[in-house]
Amino acid sequence: MSLLVKIGKKGKKILKKFMSPEVRRVSYTRRIERVKTDRRIVAMTFDDGPMDMPASPDLFGGKSLTDVILDTLSEFGAHGTFDVIGDTSENYPDKAGRSGSPAWGGVRFDHYPDISADDKGGAVHNDRLIRRMLDEGHQITNHGYRHVLFGKKPFVYGKRVYLGSFEGAVEDLTRLHTLMKEKYGYEMIMARPPHYVDKVENGLTAYDVYDRMGYLYMAASFDGAGWLPSANPDQNAAYEAEVRAMAEPVREALLRDPDFFRGQIIFQKDGYNMARRTPVATGLREQLKLLTEHGYTVVTVEELMRESPFADVGRDDPDFELFAALEKERAVVFSDNTLRPDQVMTVGELAMLLAPKEEVLRRRVEAAKRGEKATVYTGALAWCCERGLIPAGAGENDPAAALPEELFNKTDDLSRRGAMKAMK
Repeated sequence: MSLLVKIGKKGKKILKKFMSPEVRRVSYTRRIERVKTDRRIVAMTFDDGPMDMPASPDLFGGKSLTDVILDTLSEFGAHGTFDVIGDTSENYPDKAGRSGSPAWGGVRFDHYPDISADDKGGAVHNDRLIRRMLDEGHQITNHGYRHVLFGKKPFVYGKRVYLGSFEGAVEDLTRLHTLMKEKYGYEMIMARPPHYVDKVENGLTAYDVYDRMGYLYMAASFDGAGWLPSANPDQNAAYEAEVRAMAEPVREALLRDPDFFRGQIIFQKDGYNMARRTPVATGLREQLKLLTEHGYTVVTVEELMRESPFADVGRDDPDFELFAALEKERAVVFSDNTLRPDQVMTVGELAMLLAPKEEVLRRRVEAAKRGEKATVYTGALAWCCERGLIPAGAGENDPAAALPEELFNKTDDLSRRGAMKAMK
């Protein structure tokens, strides 16, 4: 079954590429998979915890899995990013699915760390583990209070209940955000949707939800592989195979190119895999050992983005500091976290640069809910046209050259770089 899941994920990416290729547009919320850097720094993320149940098999004297992960990170001087949930105890009635299948932890919902053991998982039930994460300098991000899908995922989770609405997704995330802020004084700034399901309703997606929350979309560029179970019926052999499946791809990548992991984000799981085993408890040490031997420092995603907030522009760019300051104030980066500074600026991109965030987001969501075909630029264009900044009827993909001259009175360069420098 795990092989089918992997094949399904790859097949979906191929079909999406050829049947409905995604158009990248400037966005407040960007999908962060890696950043550009010449330093050997890498981030590791851990989904679904915290988990106050022993590793499986238990090779650590009953210590909780999350403690084992934290101990291992501490041993290597590494900092992780924990993409935590709140509480799954509300996700009933439900029953466990077949072990080894995606429904292992619940047919209708997810239950972390396991069905009927909800009180051992999530931030609500694990104050000690959350405090330990924060005290030891790790980052915490929002994986959803109840870990319920935002929208449908029929191929793998056809029987799953999903939130299905923009407001429902915002409400679920807000519950966990509020818990972390009020109980720990901690402000989360990133999130990853459960099972990477982005679609919500009316053409709106996780990007719109995260726009409302003020989050960046934390993705990953390398799969740590501990979530997939081995098909070997022998439990010990299966565990050993799963640990190898975590370590060997890292070893091979570093042998091919010692700089391979620079600026990357590695995906891991703070919980059982689909066969209720935890290879991460052992495999993480093997990965960290390999990375350390090659001179890597493991940092949080937030720290990684301090090195560069962009996937394609690093500190060697002469305008890096200007771009880094501007992206904190305005929408200038594409949804795939590329800046593309030397690309010709379009009308839609300029509208996003000019319009206030609140107006951009409100108008887009309202238009989508009215059933109108609304792009990321819809709200920004409407606001700019009302003020005469952009001529009515200008297409969002048109080059910005025909727009009012005063917008570019500081430069003759109509590339994105020129426009951004003029606006700054």
